[in-house]
Amino acid sequence: MDDFVRFASRSYALLFLLLIATRGMDFLSTWVATPNMVLEGNPLAKKLGWRWGIPINLALCFAFAFWPLPAIVISTTSVLVAARNFQSAWLMRSLGEQLYREWHVERVQETSVTLYLFCLFAQTVLIAGVGGAVIYFCNRDRDLVLLAIGLGIIAYALAVAFYTLLGIWRLRRSATIKAARHERNALARRAAAPEAKNKGPSENFVPEGVSPFGK
Repeated sequence: MDDFVRFASRSYALLFLLLIATRGMDFLSTWVATPNMVLEGNPLAKKLGWRWGIPINLALCFAFAFWPLPAIVISTTSVLVAARNFQSAWLMRSLGEQLYREWHVERVQETSVTLYLFCLFAQTVLIAGVGGAVIYFCNRDRDLVLLAIGLGIIAYALAVAFYTLLGIWRLRRSATIKAARHERNALARRAAAPEAKNKGPSENFVPEGVSPFGK
């Protein structure tokens, strides 16, 4: 299972169908949850969109079907990602992508960063622990399917941690930029206020219906 398989062989066909089915579930769950990719956490997938994401993934399925170990790792990770998407897809669809995003951002902003990160790492460590147990108790010389499944579970846990942390970092960066812009605008308004007070009535007053720029 760790060697390459021959094209058009039975093993290649099974691995190709497995990849198509599992990657298809990932795509389906994403489409149900966020058809416009507003809530997509992977910036590369979001940039590619449906138009390029589907053919590129088909090409990857074709390529990785030659290599059993990563094919099963990718399939395991894809199934777990799809299950995670389906868990909240109904809520995303019922609220709408933008409204759900705003609601989720508000909940995150109202939560302690320490508590949020603790829960995130507890979740990912527990999931990775299951994958680690599968790897530990399997015979790595013979049970390469179990080894690949264990690696896929760990890969899923790492993906959840990485993309969640990436989302939090982008959220905090956006909040920092907005706060800085708000502070600059406030400083500009305060700086403009004394100038307006020092100007005479003729400089500030514009008769109703007359444009201050002429015609």
